[in-house]
Amino acid sequence: AEPGLLTVVASTDSVLASELADRLGRYADGTDGHVELAGTALGELPLDVVRRRILVVDREPQILAGTLGGAVDMPHLQPDTAGRPTVERAIGAAAATDIVDGMAEGLETELPERGRTISGGQRQRIVLAAALRAHPDVLVLDEPTSAVDAHTEASIARELRTARNGQITVVISTSPFLLEHA
Repeated sequence: AEPGLLTVVASTDSVLASELADRLGRYADGTDGHVELAGTALGELPLDVVRRRILVVDREPQILAGTLGGAVDMPHLQPDTAGRPTVERAIGAAAATDIVDGMAEGLETELPERGRTISGGQRQRIVLAAALRAHPDVLVLDEPTSAVDAHTEASIARELRTARNGQITVVISTSPFLLEHA
């Protein structure tokens, strides 16, 4: 995958797709194929370096209890703020502005563990906003729009490449909207 491009891997086998995401994030090592980051085999890099540079968002994203704003702005994921989009820009790129606007206290709204009070599609968009805000060198998204409507998915697809300008982005999806922008 090349920096600045939106790379989409289309797979009809969700198990194999998730295994690929795990390999790309070094959550699983395989016996076939070779994964490198900047010319170095992923297995040769210290795990803390891999975790700092590669963020994998799986197909069942979770939200920790806390404020909506805290769910998006997680500085421990990427403490260096240089080049990071603002919380508002990340929320906009993830087509999540309507979620914030619909909450009585906006970004200060308290969410329970796992975001149980919001829908799956809303949870996906908040987690996507957090991933964009984290601004990792490599972002791997496994079916990031599977629970959103077509209009929202099209909006996310249009914004994703711009939001990740200059970084490596790999999306595992069969979404026609995402494939169109790959």
